[in-house]
Amino acid sequence: MKNRSRSSGRWLAEHEQDAFVRRARAEGWRSRAVFKLMDIQRRERILRPGMTCIDLGASPGGWSQYASTIIGARGRIIALDILPMEPLARVQFILGDLHEPESLEALKRALGGAPAELVLSDMAPNISGIAAVDQPRAMELTELARDLAYEVLEPGGSLLLKAFQGAGFQELVRSLRTGFGTLKTRKPPASRPRSNEVYLLARNYRMV
Repeated sequence: MKNRSRSSGRWLAEHEQDAFVRRARAEGWRSRAVFKLMDIQRRERILRPGMTCIDLGASPGGWSQYASTIIGARGRIIALDILPMEPLARVQFILGDLHEPESLEALKRALGGAPAELVLSDMAPNISGIAAVDQPRAMELTELARDLAYEVLEPGGSLLLKAFQGAGFQELVRSLRTGFGTLKTRKPPASRPRSNEVYLLARNYRMV
């Protein structure tokens, strides 16, 4: 317990000193993760006015908050998380778990039979620090996001997916190359260097 307390204390101290945390607070963003999406948007232009977007692992809402400034009132953002999220203008939030069929059905109902143009996933498991436990959990979440994208994306749509390099990563990459026309790997500056997280940007969905 003492070791866990020391570890938590170190994490909190580092978090408070983090430049992206301070910037997010100063600029009114809900999380530092917004700067990861900002960097990818600047390079790739995946968000467009008027589009329909799904945001998985959305809470506390940084990605949806930023996406709504680009998508605007003519578009739609449907966000989902197992944790509650404070309301955001022009964002429809679903409290749910993609492991549960009910959550998938709720997303489909929210779409109203229409396809999405973009699926975003910043989902990650609670980290135990044990790689043999954490990596399979992380891969399961990436596979859930990928499978959802296969169900709801329109032809030519895109998926931006947080993934963790390790066991199962190359298999995930191969499956995305089958389902999409192009695949890029991105490591935004806001992604902590010691983390093995990367973002996979799959574009031009081919209706597998």
